[in-house]
Amino acid sequence: MQGNFKYYNPTKLYFGEDAMTHLVGELKNYGPVVMLSYGGGSIKRNGVYDAVVAALREAGKTVVEDAGVMPNPTYEKVMEGCARVRDNKVDLILAVGGGSTIDYAKAVSASAYCEEDAWEKYWVGQGWPTCRTVAVGAVLTMVGTGSEMNGGSVITNRKAGFKLGKVFGPELYPKFTILNPRFTMTVPQYQMVAGFFDIMSHLMEQYFAGTADCTTDYIIEGLMRSLVHSSRIAAKNPQDYEARANIMWTATWALNTLLKCGKGGDWEVHQIGHAIGLVTDAAHGMTLASVSLPYYRHMMRDGLHQFRRFAINVWGVRPEGKADEQVATEGLACLEQWMKEIGVVMHSRELGVSEENLEAVTDAVKILPVGYRTMTRDEVVDILRQSM
Repeated sequence: MQGNFKYYNPTKLYFGEDAMTHLVGELKNYGPVVMLSYGGGSIKRNGVYDAVVAALREAGKTVVEDAGVMPNPTYEKVMEGCARVRDNKVDLILAVGGGSTIDYAKAVSASAYCEEDAWEKYWVGQGWPTCRTVAVGAVLTMVGTGSEMNGGSVITNRKAGFKLGKVFGPELYPKFTILNPRFTMTVPQYQMVAGFFDIMSHLMEQYFAGTADCTTDYIIEGLMRSLVHSSRIAAKNPQDYEARANIMWTATWALNTLLKCGKGGDWEVHQIGHAIGLVTDAAHGMTLASVSLPYYRHMMRDGLHQFRRFAINVWGVRPEGKADEQVATEGLACLEQWMKEIGVVMHSRELGVSEENLEAVTDAVKILPVGYRTMTRDEVVDILRQSM
């Protein structure tokens, strides 16, 4: 284990098929006005909207509708939500949907009463709220981001030309989250498997850093094995409750800040994925899938010990009689085979990346001084070309 750390997570989780029975009780802990934030209307088709509205009525709340949160929420939409919060004196933002909706709710919470330029303060400057914030609660309907139990908020600013993440402190974590695996079963297959890879990417971003014998790495390896096992089942039978429940729980623990304890991190795959998403508006998990193999093959020699460990402890590669580099390469080949098996996008050209927009994507990549080695711009271009 490395360094010193503090771990605190204030989010209260209700997990399982009966999780919604706790929503009314939680709502009663907040003031009378609730802003109900959701996306394009899928929650109205699958019955989740009706169940949430019934709970809001039972709790005696005044509901402010805030529909139309997009998969890659924009800063323009955040500003609309901020105006709604102020105009209606909202006491609680209830985000119903996937991680993008919850990210959006946190962004609105931090920005509604911010007297400065919120984009410059939070997403560019990585500053902290000094103004009043609004409580956030969540009902999760799609797994992947882990936003249900952390302070992360990824926002797209098309005018500025960036898609950036801000990890707020515990004051912006959802106060409570409803996790019913059955709510995830109406998500289309494409979005479902995109979420699966988003989970794997969160695990790998934290795993491929450091060389110490770290307890956290053993936890990550167990979560990876669980995800691989259950995702194979769910890809063939999306209605398998046990598989979907295991994946939902893995997604939450993959990014609820526990796994960063005693470790560094990389997160450059996410920066490249965010840039692709900015330019193409592609599904986040698929952008990560399209660049992960080129990136990790490029970085493998710099973190050879960890890539060898990944091959042996996650994929069961036998190391006897093999050089470390051969073992590590076999591990990445196993990762590739799993990706093909569950059906994620393997090439960024399938998402709209081309030689014509390669410069625009590269310009939008934020290069971080983390991981085993800091990328250069030329290396980013090379990785993107390999991903195509």
